[in-house]
Amino acid sequence: LWRISLALRSRLAKRHARTAHKYARGRVLIRVRNSEMPKLKTKSGAKKRFKITATGKLKAGVAGKRHRLISHSAKYIRQNRGTKVMSTSDQKTIRTYMPYGL
Repeated sequence: LWRISLALRSRLAKRHARTAHKYARGRVLIRVRNSEMPKLKTKSGAKKRFKITATGKLKAGVAGKRHRLISHSAKYIRQNRGTKVMSTSDQKTIRTYMPYGL
């Protein structure tokens, strides 16, 4: 009566993936923690703003293209069209926001 079926045991294991359950002596439930490190979260702002190129570099949209474009020259507007590859010092910082890439 007190023994837990195999199907229920597998359902519990799926529901509590981080915490393993050990069943001993019928109805005694013992919780055992796994020694896994928790997953790191990606910063949601970084995944919206940056892309990784095929060579592993980071590219982003260029700043200064939203408003007040009359005060900028045509050359400035033309050269800042599209996306640019980030500098290596900025890439180091941004990579910490995306631990598993995109």
